[in-house]
Amino acid sequence: MTGPPPGPGAGPGAEPPVSVAAGGGVTGLDPVIAARLKRDGAGLVCAVVQQYDTGEVLMVGWMDDEALRRTLSTGRATYWSRSRGEYWVKGETSGHHQYVRSVSLDCDGDALLVAVDQVGPACHTGSRSCFFTPLPLSADE
Repeated sequence: MTGPPPGPGAGPGAEPPVSVAAGGGVTGLDPVIAARLKRDGAGLVCAVVQQYDTGEVLMVGWMDDEALRRTLSTGRATYWSRSRGEYWVKGETSGHHQYVRSVSLDCDGDALLVAVDQVGPACHTGSRSCFFTPLPLSADE
């Protein structure tokens, strides 16, 4: 995992943080971006994915530094699969690609907003969005 950004006493010769992938390898993610990320214990950041032109929330995925680097450099949404322990490019096997239009970091650095042009359904169930199960609110009773 990446260490915290250099403190106020770090001089011009201070080493930039090293960006590490969930699989353990060093990535080429921009050190300035890497320093702003707040990762969970597994080195991952939550990526909320939305359709760029409608704002529809499509899914949530997880990115480590390498998945984010790949996403930013290729324009194809790449995630870290927690269940399979490997990278996956959305649509690589299903054909339901996500073409990245923008990526934003939230104010705390612990979540990403990935605006995509989604081709086909985003959910593995075949639904357009993964968010199709409404829960009752107490106020509705």
